[in-house]
Amino acid sequence: MWIPTEHEKYGVVLASFRGTVQHGLPLEIGDTVQILEKCEGWYRGFILKNPNVKGIFPCSYIHLKNAVVKNKGQFETVIPVEDSVITEMTSTLREWGAMWKQLYVKNEGDLFHRLWHVMNEILDLRRQVLVGHLTHDRMKDVKQHITARLDWGNEQLCLDLVPRREFSMVDPDEISVTELYRLMEHRHRKKETATPASTHHLFVHVKSLMSANLGEELEVFFHIYDGRENRPLSERFFVRLNKNGLPKWPEKTERQCTLFVDLGSSDLRKDVYIVVHIIRIGRMGAGEKKNTCSVQYRRPFGCAVVSIADLLTADSKDDHLLKVYACNTEIEWYQIHENIIRKANSRYNLSGSNTGLAVALQLLHGDIDQLRREYMGLFTRGVCITKKLGFSDIIMPGEMRNDLYMTLEKGEFEKGGKSVARNVEITVYVLDADGQILKGYVAAGSGEPGADEYHSLVLYHNNSPRWAEQIKLPIPVDMFRGSHVRFEFRHCSTKDKGEKKLFGYSFVPLMQEDGRTLPDGTHELIIHKCEENASLADCSRYLKLPYSKANLPTNSLTLKGNKESFWITSFLCSTKLTQNGDMLDLLKWRAHPERINDSLSKLKEIDGSEIVKFLQDTLDTLFGILDESSQRYSLKVFDSLVHIINLLQDSKFQHFKPVMDTYIESHFAGALSYRDLIKVLKWYVDRIVEAEHQDHIQQVLKASDYIFKYIIQSRRLFSLATGGQNEEEFRACILELFMSIRFFLSQESKGISPVTQTQAVFLRTFPAIYSELLKFFTVRDVAGFVRETLASLPAVVQADSPLEAVKLQCISKTVESQLYINPESRCILLPVVLRVLHTCLQEQRDLVMCARIFTSMLSLIKKEENGTVEPAVSEEVELIVESLLEVLLRTILEISNRPQPAGPAMRLQFQDVTGEFVACLLALLRHMSDKHYQKLLQAYSSKDDLRDFLLHVFTVFRILIRPEMFPKDWTVMRLVTNNVIITTVLYLSDALRKNFLNDKFDYKVWDSYFYLSVIFINQPCLQLESFSPSKRKKILEKYGDMRVMMGCEIFSMWQNLGEHKLNFIPAMIGPFLEVTLVPQPDLRNVMIPIFHDMMDWEQRRSGNFKQVEAKLIDKLDSLMSEGKGDETYRELFNSIIPLFGPYPSLLKKIERETWRESGISLIATVTRLMERLLDYRDCMKLGEVDGKKIGCTVSLLNFYKTELNKEEMYIRYIHKLYDLHLKAQNYTEASYTLLLYDELLEWSDRPLREFLNYPMQSEWQRKEYLHLTIIQNFDRGKCWENGIILCRELADQYESYYDYRNLSKMRMMEASLYDKIMDQQRLEPEFFRVGFYGKKFPFFLRNKEFVCRGHDYERLEAFQQRMLNEFPHAIAMQHVNQPDQTIYQADAQYLQIYAVTPIPESQDVLQRDGVPDNIKSFYKFNHIWKFRYDRPFHKGTKDKENEFKSLWVERTTLTLVQSLPGISRWFEVEKRELVEVSPLENAIEVIENKNLQLRTLITQCQSRQMQNINPLTMCLNGVIDAAVNGGLARYQEAFFVKDYIMNHPEDGDKIGRLRELMFEQAHILEYGLAVHEKYVPQDMRPLHKKLVDQFHLMKSSLGIQEFPAYVRASPVPFTNGSPRTYRNSVPSIISPDAGRGVARRSYPAVNRYSSSSLSSQASNEVSNITGQSESSDEVFNMQPSPSTSSLSSNHSASPNVTSSAPSSARGSPQMAEKHKHSRENACLSPRERPVSAIFSNPLDPAQRAPAHQIGDTTLPRSDPNLSAPDKASSTKNTRSQSPGPMSRSPQKTAMPPFTPSPTECQSTSLVSNSPVLSGSYSSGISSLSRCSVSEASGTELPAGDHLPHPLPPPAPLPNSISSSSDEPIRRENKTPPPYSVYERNNPRRPVPLPHSLSIPPQTDPPALPPKPHQIRTGSMKLDGNADPRVPRPRPLPRKVSQL
Repeated sequence: MWIPTEHEKYGVVLASFRGTVQHGLPLEIGDTVQILEKCEGWYRGFILKNPNVKGIFPCSYIHLKNAVVKNKGQFETVIPVEDSVITEMTSTLREWGAMWKQLYVKNEGDLFHRLWHVMNEILDLRRQVLVGHLTHDRMKDVKQHITARLDWGNEQLCLDLVPRREFSMVDPDEISVTELYRLMEHRHRKKETATPASTHHLFVHVKSLMSANLGEELEVFFHIYDGRENRPLSERFFVRLNKNGLPKWPEKTERQCTLFVDLGSSDLRKDVYIVVHIIRIGRMGAGEKKNTCSVQYRRPFGCAVVSIADLLTADSKDDHLLKVYACNTEIEWYQIHENIIRKANSRYNLSGSNTGLAVALQLLHGDIDQLRREYMGLFTRGVCITKKLGFSDIIMPGEMRNDLYMTLEKGEFEKGGKSVARNVEITVYVLDADGQILKGYVAAGSGEPGADEYHSLVLYHNNSPRWAEQIKLPIPVDMFRGSHVRFEFRHCSTKDKGEKKLFGYSFVPLMQEDGRTLPDGTHELIIHKCEENASLADCSRYLKLPYSKANLPTNSLTLKGNKESFWITSFLCSTKLTQNGDMLDLLKWRAHPERINDSLSKLKEIDGSEIVKFLQDTLDTLFGILDESSQRYSLKVFDSLVHIINLLQDSKFQHFKPVMDTYIESHFAGALSYRDLIKVLKWYVDRIVEAEHQDHIQQVLKASDYIFKYIIQSRRLFSLATGGQNEEEFRACILELFMSIRFFLSQESKGISPVTQTQAVFLRTFPAIYSELLKFFTVRDVAGFVRETLASLPAVVQADSPLEAVKLQCISKTVESQLYINPESRCILLPVVLRVLHTCLQEQRDLVMCARIFTSMLSLIKKEENGTVEPAVSEEVELIVESLLEVLLRTILEISNRPQPAGPAMRLQFQDVTGEFVACLLALLRHMSDKHYQKLLQAYSSKDDLRDFLLHVFTVFRILIRPEMFPKDWTVMRLVTNNVIITTVLYLSDALRKNFLNDKFDYKVWDSYFYLSVIFINQPCLQLESFSPSKRKKILEKYGDMRVMMGCEIFSMWQNLGEHKLNFIPAMIGPFLEVTLVPQPDLRNVMIPIFHDMMDWEQRRSGNFKQVEAKLIDKLDSLMSEGKGDETYRELFNSIIPLFGPYPSLLKKIERETWRESGISLIATVTRLMERLLDYRDCMKLGEVDGKKIGCTVSLLNFYKTELNKEEMYIRYIHKLYDLHLKAQNYTEASYTLLLYDELLEWSDRPLREFLNYPMQSEWQRKEYLHLTIIQNFDRGKCWENGIILCRELADQYESYYDYRNLSKMRMMEASLYDKIMDQQRLEPEFFRVGFYGKKFPFFLRNKEFVCRGHDYERLEAFQQRMLNEFPHAIAMQHVNQPDQTIYQADAQYLQIYAVTPIPESQDVLQRDGVPDNIKSFYKFNHIWKFRYDRPFHKGTKDKENEFKSLWVERTTLTLVQSLPGISRWFEVEKRELVEVSPLENAIEVIENKNLQLRTLITQCQSRQMQNINPLTMCLNGVIDAAVNGGLARYQEAFFVKDYIMNHPEDGDKIGRLRELMFEQAHILEYGLAVHEKYVPQDMRPLHKKLVDQFHLMKSSLGIQEFPAYVRASPVPFTNGSPRTYRNSVPSIISPDAGRGVARRSYPAVNRYSSSSLSSQASNEVSNITGQSESSDEVFNMQPSPSTSSLSSNHSASPNVTSSAPSSARGSPQMAEKHKHSRENACLSPRERPVSAIFSNPLDPAQRAPAHQIGDTTLPRSDPNLSAPDKASSTKNTRSQSPGPMSRSPQKTAMPPFTPSPTECQSTSLVSNSPVLSGSYSSGISSLSRCSVSEASGTELPAGDHLPHPLPPPAPLPNSISSSSDEPIRRENKTPPPYSVYERNNPRRPVPLPHSLSIPPQTDPPALPPKPHQIRTGSMKLDGNADPRVPRPRPLPRKVSQL
């Protein structure tokens, strides 16, 4: 049975539970659960993060935790009882966990790893806290560490700053807003600026000495040296090195490392150095032999110096190598470091080029305790401390130190009977009073333990040695008395076994008889002669002798005459001993009462450090004197006390204040002193006004806080001793004292007088007295004292008076004091404080201090636990509101509108002041209740005052909402602010309704109100959707959704407006629209009806709502581009179904109105606009691809133009689109885009305003500028033809204004564009059709198809990949069929992509003969509206044996809405047309394309354009092999059988055409094999032989007999350059000497090929050509695929194919009569022709003509199966030239004749069926023999120049040379042929050719062409009687058709 749990309420999941049992609740490890019921080892409950799902789980999986249950019952909430830091850690780690994974996804590796470490660290610390074994101090440290880590992580992840007090999070509702602000500010400051450390420490680690000439042990001494004052700052650090220069004791790190402690900031300067002295221990001379002497001496080695300032900039991790200078002159050893510092080191040589001391040096900052925490490893492994000489900058009480430093300076010695100077060594001993040597108290420096004695350096042969060696004597205080130091002098002989011989000694006692220690300074000691060590054994004998020459008795002449002396310098650093006699005299005042006066006077001269050493003793002395002789010494004692008190104000001694406080509390015993102290203090105060010099009085008043402490403590002691006698007398004394104080404070003086300064001094110390007075007086009494004292100050003071600032400081301290905290005293002091604050705020001065006072005041006002307010508190709030609210609002307004001051410090202060005043305002408003608001509003008697007040409040609130008001991570503060604002606005909206409606309506107040509301709702910090779920939950629980509250308030206020609503139309449309864009359903439902209301009122007023519409659209555009709004919003506007909430949708409301039609139309427009705007917004997001952005902008731009007719918006988007194109380097599209704006302008002088980036200028100037910009972009996009049109237009304008200068420039620009057309290569783009299917695409793409212009070199695969990258979620469709409805409606993205072929509009240009490819290429790929795509399919039953019978082609033609290129790279398809091509027509096209490909490859091979012959080999192999294996045979079987001819009588012409093409292919192959044989490499010969054999098989299968043997054996050139049989021409015999050549400029051709091919070429071009053959399936089998673009050979050209244009050889124009029959035959239809015209007969031997005489001159014909683009695009790359003279050519000069080579031929002009192949190829072979007018600016070739070898000619066909009618038949559904054949038959207006295109004239008239015929014929046989030797006339060159 399930029982509700009592105590088991909250737990954490220990292990994951799958929840597989019935009603089981799946649990993850770490989840927190709330338990509701229990039953036999199972719990029932829910996971806290998902409370809606309840279930059961095992008890054993749960770890229970203590928790508090609130609101017991069904809706109970459970709060775990645990440390708040633990709670925060848990929630923060959960939040970080999710974000941490995102860092990995975003590739922010560095932060990812750092955060991981920190999270692990926090988890470890959390464990420590949870275990609970930590000490109180350690727990504090751990929590501090945790909060620091949490703050760091929050900052790194841009999370909110957490306000904390004592490591715990603070609930903003439980503390005052001012206090919250202070906490936030404190944490923010802590985060921003680290306070610079005042103490610094230098870490030194000695590594080694690197030197070549070592071999002796070394001693290294470090110390810090002040180069400015030439004195050491620290004691020495001493390291011993072994013979190798390494530390002697490497295992003892404390002997290698030290910390020079307590360096002040002033010590970190350039002239403070680390000085290193190195001493060697060994022989006297460095080069002496080892065996001469066994005694060791300390001898100079070298010195190194480094500046401390260098360490501040150096990398602390690097070791430093210090240069060591060797000492050459020992006499200067004592000052070697000074010379190095002064750069006078030229006299010292470096100890060697590689000599150096390797040390690690690092500066550490902060106090020593902090370092112990931060550098724990440093201290645990051992580091010795090297102290400063003297005390640090701050002396701490309790610090124990007793160090005597002695420096062995110099000596003066006699020779002692020696001929040379002595080698003197000093030995130092410390002896106690008994003459015993003190062990271990002589230290050479820190780092090494103390020794019993010290041996000095030995300077060689020097009787005046200077050592400058410092030693430290750390003798305990109790041993000082009676101890002395003895110095023994010995001569170190280098001979006599190196013995050290004693010759004298000196000594110095450490303490004098009177207790004073040896004074600091230099002492000249007497050297007493002594040669026996024994004579020093009894020290009592020599201690009676004088030790110093300074204190010699006058009669001691013998010692005075002694020239030998020894100098030392001593320095004592002791916290217990003094060298000051005056101090000792004062402390021993009872011994010498007569000296008291003198001692008290001298106290002021004693050093402060001496006084603080003996602070308690000194104070006891002073009060002892006062008690015993108060009359006599009271003033002197008082002054001394003041001196000591003020001494403790010094920063060096401020830490001794607690010592004095302790003294007063515990040790002070002057029970009677208070009378004297009060009396003297009053005496001083009374003298203030008359005194000339105020300095001493000011010192007295400065010390008044401590004087009062002594007075009060003394009185308390007296009361305790006497039982409270003389109480009234004491009160009277104090009152009199305050009377005197008030009198002196009330003195007025002009300017800054001494009295004013004294008043200021007193006011500074006055607040410190309150706490002392409270010990004896009641709170009310003290508050009265304070009030009257402050009131006594002069009322009117100059603004610049320092008294005013001090007065504020005094009030500030008063408000912060214990006195003010008490409510009793507060009611007395508050009016005084308010009066001063009001004055300051009104005058806008001392704002920082005012803010501080205000903050302190408000932080004291607290509500009770139950939320009620005490009457006293309510009264206080009322007083503050009445006095300060208005002036506070004004202050915030003024300081917010002021310019921010310069300088970071000033700016910080400025921000602080603003923030503090804001916090004060918020705190005050939060404390205000209903009653306060009523009183406040009633206080305004006039409407104008109330209006001003409301405007002030609304304006200030708008300032508070600004994002820059608080730092971005202060969300807590912002939410509190918003909560206060909305509460206040709800109170004030009543006043607005009551006072400013109906006849009292005030637009300004209402407008301000609405404006504030809108800004409030749109704040980023209230957009809960952008927050994490946990943060959103917290905010909603605490404050609710404040946006909805404000929205409801707006709606309610709007409803109250009535007819005044018209005042806000259309002004408020924009702001309200902004509110509706917030994705909060409730808020939208509240706001949308306001728009209906606006439309309704506008309709009533003006009969329409154009204003509403215009404003709505403008605002929508600007808001959407800012990134607001979403899909739901559009539906909200549009949906007819009423949405949830009390209001139906807008459309539903509109449908009830009389103006419903125009309303619905508006909503539809707005909705469509929003669709586009939402797409635009999404596409403009960072990271989106340019293609999407451009497409979207085009969609929006068209909408503004066509549907909304909003010109300005339209122009704005034109420029946005233009910028996108420029960025994507779509220069042509950019030009077309800018042209849209250009077309809106006229060539007029109308002035135009400044707009976008355009200056103010005339319309003409702007249009000119646009023209020039567009021309420049057309130029960059290589669209020069369009640029030329604009150049002409501009030139016309310049000409009309006679601006010849610019006209000239424009003509030159136009000419340069013409040059570029002819000279520069243009890449030809591919076009792709893209279908976007599915609902997931943006609106502008959804379920639409487009044609896209590809980038340069972009093929289908690359384009497909690009599209899939742009739409990463899209699925590529693998078929080309139109999709069905399921795809259209799918919630997905489908892309259907395939290549399409352009169908050019400008057929006229493309069909003109002689137009260069450079020109044609523009017309092939520009201004394209239509595109074509072919899809093969089988109709009827498919014949497995021969599939060609049923293979049809579905040809789709797509028409676009705009031509390409245009303002975008893609445009939508407007219309689709489908045509089906029959199998026969399909076969014709396939063979035509293959023939074309073969011809191209052969030409390229001949003209050596191919690097190798492989492409030709593969193509020949593919065709011959396929034909042998049944390729052409399949066509024969399919279409030449009787059944087919009978069933399809209408296809007779086509069958003939197919047959003709088959024979043509055979002829081309024959010739191709001949060319192949010539160029084939040796290793390919077997393949060639195989091809020849297979070709014979193929011929026989086609019924073609053998060609003559000579054709196979020795191919000779065709005069016309092609092996094709020609129609439409008369045979002509070519005169061998008539050849003329036209040179041509050649250009590289660009090949176009696609991913799949219907011929064998695509697959074969990559295969190994040996032994590879292609079956008919490979050639002709066509499978639909997305990449297949058409049935024609679009994809079949090899990438190696490049065009060639061989030179032409001109033939004779004569034509034999006997050839007429052949021409007439060509005019007949197939049925009328002789049989031989269709079926070939063997060639009569008599009719054989030599190849050089017989040429085929049939004209090229247009292929009936190909539409214009195929023909056009094929003209791409051929560079052809004129075949011969043109009778009407304007070119007059004839070219000199030259003899053609046997291989020369005419250039080609091929009209292609496919854009893949180059040249302007026809479908027949004859195209190789024709030539067009040169496309490159052809220049004549001089005689004798030979052109590259052209295509050799083939032999004539057996019995016939094929010819046909001069104009081919056109199929009805196809485009007309590209040009007319002969001028006579097709008369056209002659167009003179430009000079570069002209052809030399012809001497003989040309042959007459036959009449044109309307039918298209197959191959016709030549008349059998024709004489092959008769020369055939050349046909007329074609004219360029007129455009």
